[in-house]
Amino acid sequence: MATKRSKRYKEAVKAVDINKIYRLQDAVAVLKKMSRVKFNETVDLALKLGVDPKQSDQMVRGTAALPNGSGKNVRVLVFARGAAADAATAAGAEFVGFEDLIKKCNEGFQDFDIAVATPEAMVEVRKLGKVLGPRGLMPNPKTGTITEDTAKAVKEVKAGRVEFKIDKAGNLHVPAGKIAFDDEALTQNINAILDAIVKARPASAKGVFIQTGVLSTTMSPSVKLDVSTFAKA
Repeated sequence: MATKRSKRYKEAVKAVDINKIYRLQDAVAVLKKMSRVKFNETVDLALKLGVDPKQSDQMVRGTAALPNGSGKNVRVLVFARGAAADAATAAGAEFVGFEDLIKKCNEGFQDFDIAVATPEAMVEVRKLGKVLGPRGLMPNPKTGTITEDTAKAVKEVKAGRVEFKIDKAGNLHVPAGKIAFDDEALTQNINAILDAIVKARPASAKGVFIQTGVLSTTMSPSVKLDVSTFAKA
């Protein structure tokens, strides 16, 4: 069955040349011209990578620090006790605790966006794998969310650090900010994400690394992105 598109979506399509591959600055400008809904949509960067996700040595995962923030209020939960718990609270974490939070999460609590844990806490937190894993909420050393420096981790994610992880089809989807950001801020954020992904390229990956890319907002059509300057990096 064909997807029924709204009048707003059809109007937005008119702003895009579907056969054109846009430079980053031009792609951002096109997104800005599209008619939008009444909320501040998220800008999403989607990439197809030249790796085999079935191979453990070709996993692509990491974080990118957005220089202009994500535009999102990130709710942080920290599994810690003692000085590490106090530091997390002082840094602005919404939920801080240990046994009490583990029990709460086991009972279904997931009203947070990022989980951080100290190495000590992970002895128990890893038992939450079946609960937090499916939603991508398990702390992980590769994303800096297993650390003794809980204050630093909380401040970084609240300032605009985003995580990326390749899916089973070799694709990445990363939020790059909000459509209300000015063109320069969005361009800087997207460049920061692309740089971080290039740095996360597995040594075993051969050929073109970033094969294709598109930009879109929550409700907009996609705009093809020229990723040639990053493809072979």
